[in-house]
Amino acid sequence: MLDAMNAPAAPPAIRREDYRPPEWLVPEIALEFDLDPARTIVRSTLQVVRNGEGPLRLNAEDLTVLSVEVDGKAADYSYEGDILTVKIAADAATVTTTVEIAPSANSQLMGLYESGGILCTQCEAEGFRRITPFVDRPDVLSIYRVRMSADKARYPVLLANGDPIASGEEGDRHWAEWHDPFPKPCYLFALVAGDLVANRDSFVTKSGKTVDLGIWVRDGDVPKTEHAMQALKASMAWDEKAYGREYDLDVFNIVAVSDFNFGAMENKGLNIFNSRYILADPETATDADFDAVAGVVAHEYFHNWSGNRVTCRDWFQLSLKEGFTVFRDQQFSADHGSAAVKRIEDVKMLRAAQFQEDAGPLAHPIRPESYIEISNFYTATVYNKGAEVIRMMHTILGPDQFRAGSDLYFDRHDGEAATCEDFVKAMEDATGADLTQFRLWYSQAGTPRVKAELVHAPGDGRAHLRLAQHVPPTPGQPIKQPMPIPLKVALFGEKTGEKYADRLVMLESEAHELTFEGISERPILSINRGFSAPVIVVASRSADDLAFLSANDDDPFARYEAMQQLMLDTLTAAISGAPTDDEAVVEAVRQTLSNADLDPAFVGEAVLLPSEAFIGDHMAEVNPEAIHAAREKLRARLGEELENLWRGAYAATSANRFEYSPAAKGARRLRTVALGYLMAARAEDAPQIAMRQFEAADNMTDRQGALGMLANSDAAERTAALNAFYERYRSDPLVLDKWFSVQALSSRDDTLQQVTVLAKHPDFTLSNPNRLRALVGALAANQRAFHAASGEGYRFLADMILAVDKLNPQTAARLVPPLGRWRRFDEARQALMQAELQRIVDTPGLSKDVFEQASKSLAA
Repeated sequence: MLDAMNAPAAPPAIRREDYRPPEWLVPEIALEFDLDPARTIVRSTLQVVRNGEGPLRLNAEDLTVLSVEVDGKAADYSYEGDILTVKIAADAATVTTTVEIAPSANSQLMGLYESGGILCTQCEAEGFRRITPFVDRPDVLSIYRVRMSADKARYPVLLANGDPIASGEEGDRHWAEWHDPFPKPCYLFALVAGDLVANRDSFVTKSGKTVDLGIWVRDGDVPKTEHAMQALKASMAWDEKAYGREYDLDVFNIVAVSDFNFGAMENKGLNIFNSRYILADPETATDADFDAVAGVVAHEYFHNWSGNRVTCRDWFQLSLKEGFTVFRDQQFSADHGSAAVKRIEDVKMLRAAQFQEDAGPLAHPIRPESYIEISNFYTATVYNKGAEVIRMMHTILGPDQFRAGSDLYFDRHDGEAATCEDFVKAMEDATGADLTQFRLWYSQAGTPRVKAELVHAPGDGRAHLRLAQHVPPTPGQPIKQPMPIPLKVALFGEKTGEKYADRLVMLESEAHELTFEGISERPILSINRGFSAPVIVVASRSADDLAFLSANDDDPFARYEAMQQLMLDTLTAAISGAPTDDEAVVEAVRQTLSNADLDPAFVGEAVLLPSEAFIGDHMAEVNPEAIHAAREKLRARLGEELENLWRGAYAATSANRFEYSPAAKGARRLRTVALGYLMAARAEDAPQIAMRQFEAADNMTDRQGALGMLANSDAAERTAALNAFYERYRSDPLVLDKWFSVQALSSRDDTLQQVTVLAKHPDFTLSNPNRLRALVGALAANQRAFHAASGEGYRFLADMILAVDKLNPQTAARLVPPLGRWRRFDEARQALMQAELQRIVDTPGLSKDVFEQASKSLAA
């Protein structure tokens, strides 16, 4: 445990309750950049207006201050502790600062930095202060004018926010000026200078304005941007139709860079992307990659209104923009693909990341109450649970009323820095709804547990559904109030399959009972249909009931959920040593595979066994070895008993050539799942089938799918496939990330040892977040390998965290949470994980990013 007597002093926490309006506003800012990777000079001219008492305090981190002026004269200022304090007697003034920065030395990838010869920025959440002194908070909105000058041969392209207004040349240098007419917080500032080429297109808005579009990449990558361009145009059209939101500038640019802490950034008019979410073609990107590109492009574009035109008052309101925008991009993706499969994917992600977060030491509400380092709150809770909270409002109000509320929200707060309360209030004012209790979803952490019991008395035609909820204690919140939980519920007749009821039930108290009339046979309960609420449902349903629902439920998610629950119940019983009957699972999978009316993509999801991590989440104490053994045993039985069906499914989809469509994606998904079961059954020819697929594939989905199956095996083809993949793609960083990941996620006995070897590979680097996540992040997600009884996985992760912290604290901090789940494991593993967390906390010079995550993870 953390020794309070010997622990380093904790950095001060910032609390939501301490919010005060800014003492100074900055209506306008003019920036001049003399760009050079080793020595960039930034001259900033601020028009400041007093809004409170005291001097002007400007955030200024790691800057060399060359001069400070007020109204053209040398200023009376001090620079201490990352704060530049300027004394100003008047209520308004012009403040000019000149500073020097070194982008090429910026390994944190925050502020202005260099990525593969490109100069680019990342300012969210607090990176702008690493560029120039400023009141770096989201409720200070300014109109920006930017002038950049640079070597025209080295940096022929100069981009910034807004629209271009002028450009020219001066000898071997050139310059460009940009103007953004919409007031924005400094976290949305962006600048890019580099040798780039563009995929250019245009979009005509609903009012008839033509917007020039550009996706800027390195020479040679333009063909890989066409999917992103089509996704951008589709996003612009969708947002006009679904939310009435039209784009407001004359240009919209996207730039892809290789080194990026996040997925992408929604800077006004100039989105900067991690290249993995822009570059895609069949040879190098899987179907999941194509989907992710479309989803992230949509997400960042939608931020133009839900985040940019209406921004956050303070960082505690982060879910105001992120939760709402995730919900919007989920809607977009569902409308452009298989809505059922998209919902399954979203819930799987929520359960894998956010439910674990809610159950651990880092649990927090979607609107946190305090933080030490804001970068640590870019979490699954803020994003994914935040989206589910918005979805619940959509469910409760209905689509038309929700649209009315969102229209009012945008109209009322356009050009303002708003709060989560402002969003909920707009929904109430537009619809007349009372969402007083619903606000608990913003302030209470934890995943509610709902117990459901259906009672039917034969002969009286009634069924009684008894519901009870419990929100478990979380750090700082030992006692919880009942949450308003919208549950979509249906009843099906056991014999006839008739649907007797289909309604939305609001569980608003600790317990509630409702009665269904006209039930002439024993009903079977379908609950939380469509995953209408982010809760854990514990329902008393037999294996036969679950099998029935997996074959007959007309709600795709509920049908999938029934199959998964049947599998989970069988596996947890086997792990505990209780007698089990696998036959129910075998027959349920048989029926699903044999149903020609089902979407192959849905079938591929439904017949997969729950992941080892998900199984562990449902155990009082996680036993990695027992979970792996039980899951592999059931996989083998499914593979063996249904071998003919797997072969049939594989053959039926083998003629599929690459096409990016829901049908083609579904076929590829089911083919890889079928191959996996043939490998699990140890069919004699399975490795040869996998190798043929690997070699003959015309797309990365099939090739990587086969490689993953071989990487998990002891087959002779394994090494040949890994070597061939490496040689084919060694010059493509994004694909090489896949090569590292597929080995780190392997279920083989020697995976941990292989990962330690790969960490010394010439192509592995700590400085690139993508590569780090591909190997180290993947290992931490591999429950069996990471939680090796020796503790070697824990030591390896802690070593990586400490090494990366010296370069990039944000990325290092994101690697800490797996160690914080120590409470779920046996005493020996608990001690090993705690020891590594303590070692991290005790390290001199630790960043506040990692300190916050590690110290909270240690707390009892």
